[in-house]
Amino acid sequence: MASVYLGLGTNLGDRAANLRTALAALSQLGQVARLSRVYETAPLYVTDQPAFLNMAACLETALAPQALLGRLKVLEDELGRVASRRYGPRLIDLDILLHGDNIVDLPQLSIPHPRLTERRFALAPLADLAADVIHPVAGLTIAQLLAALPADDDDQVIVVDNALI
Repeated sequence: MASVYLGLGTNLGDRAANLRTALAALSQLGQVARLSRVYETAPLYVTDQPAFLNMAACLETALAPQALLGRLKVLEDELGRVASRRYGPRLIDLDILLHGDNIVDLPQLSIPHPRLTERRFALAPLADLAADVIHPVAGLTIAQLLAALPADDDDQVIVVDNALI
């Protein structure tokens, strides 16, 4: 069994319900051991879309990285995700942030997530669960990576009441 850290995001429809449904579906892949707080974040890259709800989950699973990715993509489809423009709006997004201390560099899968170290919306929830975990490529803890991000008003995260989920 590996401790896998997943990022969950949604900005369409009933965002809290989307997170609840995704978390329930993740139980098909292993045991959801811990959850971060829920954060509301402004969209990055493509800014003409609604704000996101983001969170992280620790999943204890026996699935290898590529198998897990395949299952996550199936779950996204089952939950109603429709392909759209890159970085565009989405009903649900399930990303592998860390998979134990594995480093994977394949065309269809990179672990740790290749943009994790630059994304406050991913690092803040991950720090709730894994502040002392060392990023296997950067060699710094998640807390150190989060603290190293430059302050940017457009990249703020707001903690949302977890009672929503």
